[in-house]
Order: sequence, then structure tokens, then C-alpha cells
Amino acid sequence: MKQLKYLIYLTIVSMLYFPVSHAKNTINNSSSPNVVFFLVDDLGWADIEDNGSKIYDTPNINKLANQGVSFNQAYAAHPLCIGSRYAIMTGNYPARIKQSKQFGTMQPKETSLAEAFKNGGYNTFFAGKWHLGKSGAYPQDQGFDINIGGHDMGAPQHYFYPYGEKDNPRKVPDLDQIDNSGDYLTDSLTEKALSFIDANKKSPFFLYLSHYAVHVPLESKEVHKNEAQKRIDKHKYSGQAYRKLKEATEKLHQDNAAYAGMVKSIDVSLGAIMEKLEKLNLDKNTIIVFTSDNGGESTKVYKNSGKATSNQPLKAGKCWLYEGGIRVPLIVRWPGKVPANIISKQSVTGVDHFPTLLELAGLPLMPNHHEDGRSYMRALIQKKDTQRDSMYWHFPAEHGTGRLAKACGTPSGTAIRDGNFKLINWYNNDRLELYNLSTDIGESRDIAQENPMKTKALLNKLVQWQGSMGITPKHNSF
Repeated sequence: MKQLKYLIYLTIVSMLYFPVSHAKNTINNSSSPNVVFFLVDDLGWADIEDNGSKIYDTPNINKLANQGVSFNQAYAAHPLCIGSRYAIMTGNYPARIKQSKQFGTMQPKETSLAEAFKNGGYNTFFAGKWHLGKSGAYPQDQGFDINIGGHDMGAPQHYFYPYGEKDNPRKVPDLDQIDNSGDYLTDSLTEKALSFIDANKKSPFFLYLSHYAVHVPLESKEVHKNEAQKRIDKHKYSGQAYRKLKEATEKLHQDNAAYAGMVKSIDVSLGAIMEKLEKLNLDKNTIIVFTSDNGGESTKVYKNSGKATSNQPLKAGKCWLYEGGIRVPLIVRWPGKVPANIISKQSVTGVDHFPTLLELAGLPLMPNHHEDGRSYMRALIQKKDTQRDSMYWHFPAEHGTGRLAKACGTPSGTAIRDGNFKLINWYNNDRLELYNLSTDIGESRDIAQENPMKTKALLNKLVQWQGSMGITPKHNSF
């Protein structure tokens, strides 16, 4: 019965994308590289083995890193999902538009990354979490030929079929028609992506697999949860398990088995995508980008499951402008074009993916659209790390998701990273904090008072940037 459902699904897929995309195939041909953008929700920088985790089992992520370039100074453009996803889709900071007070919902007038690829002759596919607008601004309205499960909600009610109770808005749409009892959401989305690759193996495609995991609710497959619990029971933790962080309490140990199990399912998903590409001889002509939308959740307590993860040695997590909230894993693989097993120190932020992918695919850049993005192609192809322009973050926690910010214990603020220095302007106590990330990745020592000239210079740049974004500056008269 399930196979019949998938045959029907594949037929619908073919009817949806072939007439549209092939009619527009005026730039690309069969030699154009495919693109798989693999986005994980709330996966912290320290949640993979290559970045130091001793608890989370990520062999496929490790394999991807061994076959491509890993960026150890990559960032989300916002400490929460909507703003971060907006930045990826538009190449612009979420602070640039008025709607950024809701952290960057997509507007119909904006040109998305998917539209750029679709106009370049690519078949486009989306599966998973969208969270960038209500009906009328869904993936299919923003350049994706196919949308599986993407709507305005940011998390499912459950990760097991039917993914929610009857008539609950957090129930994932579409999948109740083709999934069965016992199905796990991460696996289901992966299967739909694999079906798309099978159906599209002879045409260039842009596949955006945007997992709901590892966002709450923390629900893992039992087999992965049990395996993780054994590793947790054997691990010898050192130091305190929690510490006070402003008004919050931060988790310092990775010891949540349910979360670890969810990370494992994400790793299995990536492995399945890689295996499918290799089986179809598409791997050498496919760019894979693996990243997260913000840091791991380390300060909010969830009902019946506690805090999700620890981002140590980074400070804090999701919702925060400290490194734990915005630094994310980033791996890019393109066999034969991107060198293998390279760690890049190039600074990258979420707005940079748009111009980079266009450049890698040989599509024309669109500087009037991705205004804030800077291509990091040279760091990939030529292994040349360059000094990126200053990077900025704006988190008006009193707007939009103030309830979540309060639950995380984080205040409003704006931040700038310029070279190795990072300045945070916290609004609630009119406080400036300055850190040298080259020597203090954990942001343990505020050096603002002993470096007044550097602090003032960065504050001036921050205020100028806020003005360019149409934001009324809130700053300390340092």
C-alpha cells in the first residue's frame, strides 16, 4: 500500500515540475551542478563529532566533512529560526525590512534563492520546515515547484505519524495523505527527497531539505535514544552541569538521550542522501551544503524533557547573541571541484549562501536582491580565506517572539563581528561587551573597558549599520 502511495506521489511530482522547469531551461544544461541544501533546525555548532561532541553519533556528517570544506567560523544571520531562514532565502539581513520585527517573514516582492535557480532552468523541491509566512507565502509561492510539509508553523506537535492531533495547526500538512502509522518525520522527509532525486536524475535540481529536527518536541526513535543513553552512561563528565547566565540557567553537559537520538536521525538522513547521489552517479555533479539555522537550545526548559543540549565551549545558545546562539556548523562538498578534508577560517554568515551558490552553479549574480551576501566561493575552490566585511545581528526580543526570548532568558541586543573582535550592545541594561574571539571563543572575558577605542569604533560601525537598516539605534554613550 505504501509503495502505491509513493508511485502516485512520484507521478504528481513529475506532472508538477517537468512542464514548468524545462520550459525555462535557457541557461543550464545537464552538466549544471545539482544543489542539495541540507538545513537542520536548532543544531548547535558543538553538536557534531568534528566540533568536539563525545555524545552525538554523526559518522555521515564526519564523512561529508572529510570529503569537503568545513567552516569553523560560520554563522547564522539571526539567533532564531525565522530571521535566519529569511537570510538564507533572500541574501539579506532580516533587519533590512519592517517585517523583521517578526524576524523576517518573506514578502511576495522578494526574489528567493529558489526563484533564482528556477529561472536558471532548475527543478526546485522543498521539504520540511518553512516558517516564513502564512498561506500565500509558502514555498510553492516563492519559487519551489514542490512543497512537502512546509507551512507557517515552526515545529510539529509530534515527530511520529500523524505528527499531531486532529485539527491541530502544528500538524504537518500533506504527509497525513501518504504516510503511515509508525513513520518518523525525519525519515519521511528524507524519503520524499530521495524520491525527488530519483525522478529528477537527468535534469539539474535544487533540493532544499529543511528538517524540523532537532527542534522540540524532543522525540527520538527508541533505537537511537537507547544507543545514546549507553554512551551518556559511560561518559565521564567534568565540571558543573549548569551555570547562571544573566536571568537564565545554561546547560553545560550534552546528556539528553532523546536529543542525541534526534541528531542521529539527522545524520542517517544525510547519509541516505549521499548514498542515493552516489548510486545514481550524481555525487560528483552535486553541491551539498550542510548547516543549521541557529545555535543549539541550551537555556530553555522543555516540558518533560529538560534542556536540549550544551554548546560548550561556546557561550549560551539559541536566542542569544553570544557565539552559542549564532555560530553554526557549515560543510560544503562538491567532489572534484571543492577540495576534500579542508578546515576554512573564512567568516561566513547566512546571507552569504545566496551569491555563493549562484556563483558555483554558473548562474548570474543578483546584487540588487542579495544585497548583504558575500560569496565565499574563493574559500571553497581556491582555498583562499579572505577578510569578510563586518557581520551584524539584530535581535529585538520585545517584538514578535518576545515570549520565546523571555523563556530563553535572553535580552534584546545588536552585535557586530569585525575581524576577530565582537561587540554586543545589550539593550536592557545599556551594556556593551567586547570580546576577542581569536583568544576567547567562549566569551568569558569582556574587554570593553580596557579597549575603549576599539569599543567606540565598533559601536560607531554598529550604529551606522542600524541606520542603514532603518533601525532606530539604541546604544550606550561609551
